[in-house]
Amino acid sequence: MEQSKKELSIDAKTQYKVPFGTVSITDEARKLIDDALDRKMVTRGKYVAEFERQFASLFDAKHGIAVSSGTDADALSLAVLYDYGAQRGDEIIIPALTFIATGNAVLQAGFNPVFVDVKRKTLNIDVDKIEAAITDKTRAIMPVHLMGKPADMDPIMALAKKYNLYVIEDTAEAHGAEYKGKPAGRIGHMAAYSLYAAHIVTTIEGGIVITDDDAMAEALRSLRNHGIVNKFEFKRIGFSAKMNEIEAAVGIGNVAIFQQILEKRRRNLLYLIEKFEKYDSFFITITEGEEEKIGPHAFSVILKEGLKFTKDQFVEYLDQKGVDSRNLFYSIPTQCPSYAFLGHSLGDFSEAEYCADHGFHVGIHQDIELEQLDYFVGVVEQFIQEKG
Repeated sequence: MEQSKKELSIDAKTQYKVPFGTVSITDEARKLIDDALDRKMVTRGKYVAEFERQFASLFDAKHGIAVSSGTDADALSLAVLYDYGAQRGDEIIIPALTFIATGNAVLQAGFNPVFVDVKRKTLNIDVDKIEAAITDKTRAIMPVHLMGKPADMDPIMALAKKYNLYVIEDTAEAHGAEYKGKPAGRIGHMAAYSLYAAHIVTTIEGGIVITDDDAMAEALRSLRNHGIVNKFEFKRIGFSAKMNEIEAAVGIGNVAIFQQILEKRRRNLLYLIEKFEKYDSFFITITEGEEEKIGPHAFSVILKEGLKFTKDQFVEYLDQKGVDSRNLFYSIPTQCPSYAFLGHSLGDFSEAEYCADHGFHVGIHQDIELEQLDYFVGVVEQFIQEKG
């Protein structure tokens, strides 16, 4: 994408110069969509099956089960646990800071979410606080690889083994991430991915679960179609969560360019990490550890304490200059009114609350070029000169 320095000059915006999201729809995908429409076969069929096979093969998984959203991917993965002795009202441990879909999926599956605070520097669940949250009713831990940064999986898996728990990785934002040489999503018993438009592999809307376990895969296929087995027998309390052929066609096109998208996003991420080193007295930004590889969703920025400006002032300035951003989610149990019934109070999850109050994230997707990132950094520099 050709953009001149003049076009990226710092002035009042006419449109977003650094847009938050994008979607890649390939020529191959368009041909498959046309074929599905011509055949009038648009519900789940051969393209869904092919997408499942191709997506699973990206991460060397035995099974891929495509569903209608990332939230459904979470919820159906959890509902599988009823085949393994779980009861409604049992508990699932999740981080306090995540997109609300994670908490909603726990409730939709019939379980109770038990929240654990996060670490401010990683955004991910604080593994040192998980064991204290485990009770006799705990059935699983669902770590979230937020912003594509892998959660610390070794201690999580050790706790799961110690207490006979299942681990379901919420890999919604972490396509292509790696933890100690293993793909994120290939460490727990199942992994749930979102395929929403903003993610590396997208079907516009959609989700997918991968696993090596034959029985879990069979349960997932049943659960996505009302709990059906055989021709017309309903064994489980299921969902209506099927992917369609049009979405799968877009997904097949994205799988074909997965490495290209991943490499472009990683280039953008690493570029901003380096550029923001000079601002480390102002911000905590996402960084990549020696034993991990981030599968970039976005670039997160958290304001440090004691600054002369607020997050709202900073974000408003960015918006005025054409830099699109999103809030860094919320502490679900204490900052989302829909979860007030759980009885938590502000301060119970202080790190998650701080990230929500002082953090935001900007896009680093495959349609953003380095000139646009330089523009973003220039806007930051100008703001700090004026306000810092």
